[in-house]
Amino acid sequence: MTKARDIMTADATCIGANETVLEAAKKMAQLKVGSLPICGTDEKLKGVLTDRDIVVKVLAAGKDPAAVKAGDLAQGEAVTIGADDDAAEILRTMGAHQVRRLPVIDGHTLVGIVALADVARALPDTKVGDLLEAISQN
Repeated sequence: MTKARDIMTADATCIGANETVLEAAKKMAQLKVGSLPICGTDEKLKGVLTDRDIVVKVLAAGKDPAAVKAGDLAQGEAVTIGADDDAAEILRTMGAHQVRRLPVIDGHTLVGIVALADVARALPDTKVGDLLEAISQN
């Protein structure tokens, strides 16, 4: 049975909740990624910051990316998946929350990210198609 830890991208790099959105954008460019988990000073996951969040919620809103903190863009409790959760749970969670990326936690520790691309590489096409339909409803 395929588990989250089998298909995730390990070594997810966090952006600190107190770091600026500008720092986050630079880190995304350096790592060639479109999102970063937001981690608090308590080492707990606070949310996920995406390149789209930066464009829509900061730049398009006329805010200064050097002044806005990454943690200011964290919305509610982060949707996560356990490292030992199976593929069915990954699909259910992504579909139910209409997200394309899931931070993977082991206990309270961030251990990786499962992205839609990871799911597409690891699971049968029909399951991936069903997931795409579920997350694209809005």
